[in-house]
Amino acid sequence: MWTFIFFSGLSVMQRRWFLGKRAIAALLFCFVLLLYRQACRSQSQTRRPAGEDAFEALLQQHERRYLQHSRNLTRLISQLKAELQRSAVELEEQNQSELEEFLRKQLRRAEIFTGERLPDEFAVLPFETFTLRRVYQLESGLARLPVESLMGQDRRNELNGALEAALHLLNEPQLRDSQGCFKCNFSLMAGIFRTERDKGTLYDLTFRENSVPDFRRLVFFRPFAPLMKVKEELMDASQILINIIVPLADTVDAFRQFMQHFSDACIRQDGRTHLTVVLFGSEKMHEVKGILDGMSRMKYRNVTLIRLNEAFSRRRGLDVGARAWKRSNVLLFLCDVNIRFSAEFLNSCRMNTEPGQKVFYPVMFSLYNPEVIYGQHIPSAEDQLVIRKDFGFWKDFDFGTTCQYRSDFINTGGFDVSVKGGATEDVHLYRKFLHSSLMVVRAPSRGLFHVWHPTVCHAHLSSETFKLCLQDKALNQASHSQLGQIIFHQQINNHLHKYKQHNIKS
Repeated sequence: MWTFIFFSGLSVMQRRWFLGKRAIAALLFCFVLLLYRQACRSQSQTRRPAGEDAFEALLQQHERRYLQHSRNLTRLISQLKAELQRSAVELEEQNQSELEEFLRKQLRRAEIFTGERLPDEFAVLPFETFTLRRVYQLESGLARLPVESLMGQDRRNELNGALEAALHLLNEPQLRDSQGCFKCNFSLMAGIFRTERDKGTLYDLTFRENSVPDFRRLVFFRPFAPLMKVKEELMDASQILINIIVPLADTVDAFRQFMQHFSDACIRQDGRTHLTVVLFGSEKMHEVKGILDGMSRMKYRNVTLIRLNEAFSRRRGLDVGARAWKRSNVLLFLCDVNIRFSAEFLNSCRMNTEPGQKVFYPVMFSLYNPEVIYGQHIPSAEDQLVIRKDFGFWKDFDFGTTCQYRSDFINTGGFDVSVKGGATEDVHLYRKFLHSSLMVVRAPSRGLFHVWHPTVCHAHLSSETFKLCLQDKALNQASHSQLGQIIFHQQINNHLHKYKQHNIKS
């Protein structure tokens, strides 16, 4: 924040310095013209008949004039430098006062000293509670817990900064020991914090000194600085081709539905795509070719079919499909037959990836079982692609769907062949990028859906894996309230029956 203010002030200083230099250059140009004029005048005077003494006197006179003019220019340069320095100091003081005024304004706007009038109970911005080791939070996705340890570097640095500032105030300088360390006699009893996105973060910390019944409460506010322009660029996505890789087993019906949606999203709305299908086995080869031939009749020929005569492995299919591309560096979209996406998502895939710089891991919206949600009146497949709480959830614990350039996929080593299990393979690749210098863009995507499909929990699975499979199956069936209605279906019917009988008697 301070660095930005300093550099913005420096740009103004540079402009004034440049104007001063231009003024000095103009004066020097005038000085050269004056010399030339005097030289011409001296030549005209030498033509006149005069003695050597007169000529010597004329030279001395010219020298005195030049010295006087040089002293005047030196004085003018000193004055311009002093004015430039004075202007820089004034500009820095002005920027400093403007920044301080902005921070005071942020402090007055924040809900610290007085409450704000809110429309309802849902408008309250809750605090999060924390200790030295844990954070207790309300807003937790399916992949997060109601209590988490301070594992994230940014979260740990943020809270540690507030704690260090509080302990610095609580421990007076005279309490330092001989090594210059604090004799910390205070322990954190409770700490809460919350972030107002347009104002800043409020920290409310309560300490207690050893063997003292009183509490010490400190309130800190970390205001947000003004917006700072970091980057502006024009991105041409018209030439960015996306290679969509789909591993396929024997789910031909699911593949047929996928291709129907693919024709709408990719062929009619976005023609800058290439489809790579990696088929395991040969039993469904004829049917898969028939579906792809239908795409050719629609004049879409950007299709590659790879057949592997081995047991199905998603990791293996995606890895083979990515490495099969031998042309220029291409943007990969690692996909599945149960995923639906829009042309808008494909553009976000292009915008959020950059070779050697960024990879995109979107969070898709997973749809519940339509038979549970809609009953007997199930809408069309396209009409089910709606983001609502009762229709699905953000699948923030899934890392299998990603957009990344082939060069980044190859350079990071791709999937680890020694890792077994689909979910573990995806997380392992995801962690490779987290441990690299590439930026991982993780964000929910409104144009990416995971459609419901039956989950089969095989009996040969271990007891722990079988339990996890059942939990995942229940999670994808319906929302919490809808599952509750299924469980208490009989009690609800009995209550409705008694209620109707009571109305009839009355």
